[in-house]
Amino acid sequence: MLKKERFQKIIDWFQENMPVAETELDYTNPYELLVAVILSAQCTDKRVNQMTPDLFKRFPDPWKLAEADAAEVFDYIRSCSYPNNKSKHLVGMARILTEEFQGVVPDDIKLLQKMPGVGRKTANVIASVIYNKPAMAVDTHVFRVSARMGLTTRAKTPLETEKQLVKYIPEELLPLAHHWLILHGRYVCLARKPKCEKCGLTELCKYYQANNK
Repeated sequence: MLKKERFQKIIDWFQENMPVAETELDYTNPYELLVAVILSAQCTDKRVNQMTPDLFKRFPDPWKLAEADAAEVFDYIRSCSYPNNKSKHLVGMARILTEEFQGVVPDDIKLLQKMPGVGRKTANVIASVIYNKPAMAVDTHVFRVSARMGLTTRAKTPLETEKQLVKYIPEELLPLAHHWLILHGRYVCLARKPKCEKCGLTELCKYYQANNK
């Protein structure tokens, strides 16, 4: 099967079986999503959603967060991974967001990455979720699922995966496709023990075909 055909069949399946796919992080504005995505690095969305209500109550906008001491922020996020680094990143992010961007979360991926704690993946999430830009954020789920299905070939880094995916997925579908792959990886194509028996894509999946001959 040609790669283009594989992509189209997998896209068709997701469009039929997962027409609505959204982030599972709780947020009410771009600032809150930016904070949540920074916190979600190597941490589950469920855990982040447990922390952010109190965090946002104390720091409802980037100006409040910019004035904060990292030690106080740490107290609100201590249950997430790497809370010490993330507390410093959040305060640093807020300061640049208020000083350079007047509190408005930018839609440009390069500008977003000027802020501490915002790498390419986080910038792509903000650009696609908030601004519906044709950006493909690659986390561990996207990286794994894409490789297993055969959507990517010998991609060794998230950036290589991103480049291969955007080549074949139509621009207007990239924000949605990002969530398709994440949710499929989170609930079906698990890292250690994929639930192939519950997957509707086994006929198109190289991983399944290789392990079920």
